Amino acid sequence: AWYAEVGAAPDNMLEQLHGGALSFNNLLDLDAARRTLEEFSLPGCVVIKHNNPCGVALAETLASAYDKAFSCDPVSAYGGVIAVNRTVDEETARLLHTNFVEVLWAPAYSPEAMEVLTQKENIRILTGQQKRDVCGKSFDMKRIHDGMLVQDWDCEADERENMEVISKRHPTEAEWGDLLFAWRVAKHTKSNAIILVKDLMTIGVGAGQMSRVDSSNLAVSRARFPLAGSVVASDAFFPFPDALQVAADAGATAVIHPGGSKRDDESLALANERDMAMVVTGRRHFRH
Repeated sequence: AWYAEVGAAPDNMLEQLHGGALSFNNLLDLDAARRTLEEFSLPGCVVIKHNNPCGVALAETLASAYDKAFSCDPVSAYGGVIAVNRTVDEETARLLHTNFVEVLWAPAYSPEAMEVLTQKENIRILTGQQKRDVCGKSFDMKRIHDGMLVQDWDCEADERENMEVISKRHPTEAEWGDLLFAWRVAKHTKSNAIILVKDLMTIGVGAGQMSRVDSSNLAVSRARFPLAGSVVASDAFFPFPDALQVAADAGATAVIHPGGSKRDDESLALANERDMAMVVTGRRHFRH
């Protein structure tokens, strides 16, 4: 069952246009996709699998954003939950139609797109309000044995002007764009999270590992594109420089992380030695 909070706006509810009934996991993954998508204003696409992003991208057109997001990890994207922040047009629909999509959410669909998408009986097509303001209006709640944990949502804006460059080299403007993009994706990835990004596209995602260096190794090993010139985001500080070393060896040229480790100086020394730009945010995400 799906229960709405008292006072929830009717516009926040989903409208299903096609496909079978939504499962418990479908709704969890769709919520994760939409939360990630709300970080961005450019045409964007988020692909979620098992509550983690396996592909996120921004582009000039929705079709290009979807193509970039899907290509990050097409194996994991198979049967994924997808959210986009623009009206789905026929071009995007035809790209979607070539793959197995479990759930698709968009603010709207063109008639031509619906004609293409509904050729598949099982795709769950949904729409609804794009922006859902949960900050200050509800809480993040998780059931545990004999009780419930309650906290504020992690929805404070992490803006560039509140971050600090601590390395000798400052990021280029292109690196800044990728760093901020990677940091926002890391916010919605299960910790420990390491995100590799290039040209506003995830190219390596390491999520939910028990050690940060394992997440870094996973992100590098899963990458399907050259990592030279990429940037890396870590959702919490580097307890040791080993995870950063993995990304640097793979070709990353800039890094963003919260800072706050007793060994921050070791990670900074590595960054300076490798001519990497390092940005610290002062806030961690640590999604559980």
